[in-house]
Parts: sequence; C-alpha cells; structure tokens
Amino acid sequence: MIHENLKGRVAVITGGGGVLCSGFAKVLAQLGVKVAVLDLREEAAAEVVSEINSSGGTAIAVGCNVLEMESLEKARERISSELGPCDILINGAGGNNPKGTTTKDIFEEGDLENKAEGLKTFFDLDPSGIQFVFNLNILGTLLTTQCFAKDMTGRKNTCIINISSMNAFCPLTRIPAYSAAKAGVSNFTQWLAVHFAEAGIRVNAIAPGFFATNQNHSLLYNEDGSLTPRSEKIISHTPMRRFGVPEDLSGALAFLCDETYSGFITGVILPIDGGFNAYSGV
Repeated sequence: MIHENLKGRVAVITGGGGVLCSGFAKVLAQLGVKVAVLDLREEAAAEVVSEINSSGGTAIAVGCNVLEMESLEKARERISSELGPCDILINGAGGNNPKGTTTKDIFEEGDLENKAEGLKTFFDLDPSGIQFVFNLNILGTLLTTQCFAKDMTGRKNTCIINISSMNAFCPLTRIPAYSAAKAGVSNFTQWLAVHFAEAGIRVNAIAPGFFATNQNHSLLYNEDGSLTPRSEKIISHTPMRRFGVPEDLSGALAFLCDETYSGFITGVILPIDGGFNAYSGV
C-alpha cells in the first residue's frame, strides 16, 4: 500500500491518540509516511505508535500540549532530529467541554422561574468552559501551526490539514461553544490558505459528520443497541442513513496530502458526512 509520492515524508498529527486522528496516523504510515503522533496523553500516542511500528511503519510518540509553545517547540526539535522536518501537519487536537453545553435543545418559557434539577440553560453556561473549548480548538491550531509551519515555508509539497466539523456549517443544538469554535477553525483554515499560498503551503480542512466510534458509542446507542433519540434525529437527516466510520476519512486524507491529486486545492473545507449538510430536512 506504499504510496510512492508520499513515501518518506514526515507527518505531524496532534490529538494523535484519539479515535479519528489515530486512524489518520495509521493510514499515512501505511502509505510510507513517517509519522509523529502527538498527544497530551503520551501513553495514548505510544499505543498508536506501537501498532504502526509493529506493522512495519515508522512512527514516534511525543507527549505535547498544543496550548504551550514551549511544549510544541520541544516536540518540533525531537521530530526534526528523529524523523526530519514536517511536510504534513494535521491539527487534530480539539474537543468539547460540558461547561459549554446546554441540557436541552430549546430554551422554553419557565426554564428560569421553575428550573428543574440538573437543567443547564444558555444562562448557565460557564465562561471557563467556553474559553477552554475555544483555546483547545482555535488557539491550539494557531500555536501548532506557528511552530511547525516554520519548517514548511519555501519547501515543495507541504500541506496543513485542519480538523473542522459539520457543526461549523450549521450549529448543532446544545453545543454552542464547540460549534462556534469549529466555525472558527474553518475560517482560520481559509485565512491560512491565503496567507501561505505563495510560501508553497496548501491549507485545507476535513469536516467529519457523525462518526460511530467506541468513544461515543454510549451517546449514539441505547444498551439494547437501538438508536438514542438524538441519534434518530441524526440518521433521519443523513441521506446515506448511517454513521461514518474512521475508514471513510482515509481517501480524503490521502487526496489532500498528495499534490498530484490536489495541488491546486487550498482553502477548502471538505465535508465527509453522508449528505447531512446537503439535506434541508424536507
């Protein structure tokens, strides 16, 4: 499965210990790319790296905090020394926080006056939770790009892939902080694409729709295997009538990394959502 045009290049993947980004790491390694798997939880990154190396790939695990430039610079020095300078940067570190989430889809009259136990309305959102989500998704992408793009400018065939979300196109109920932060990632992707176009760096984003993973299985399915009410809404608005699986992202990843396929593509946010974004609901 070695891809000759990508063979020997160096990919840096933040959030690489997570479900989707670990999949990115494994796919690129199978294509012959040398992979640096970065994660705040180095043990999670090490598990991914162990699987890659035991399968004949080349990868290293690096503990790294994308919100601290000193941590990023240490990671960059190690990667450059052991693998070489970064050719492909995937900004995958991100996530949500319960403090930036409401418990109901819609605010209803009486929610403030007769507040039910455990109800968290818009007015109860914690600014610290909102700040955490914005920092992780936007500032983490900015700082990581500042760090690694220094080795990418002026070199041929370098690219950055940010991880946005379908929430960026149309915000989902209950998760205002995450939706707004991912919209910021998409906007920042376009800005970077313009800013680095003459420096030779292509910048695009992948926007996954709803993916079924071990991590979110309990949110999507009841104990008996049936769909939760929220999952039923998702499937009913997904024309392909299924959740995505990590393998659905592999082709798009290889496409955006390889300039022989996507050399004139930059500033694009690519939805991978089974048609969710295209469906109006009627």
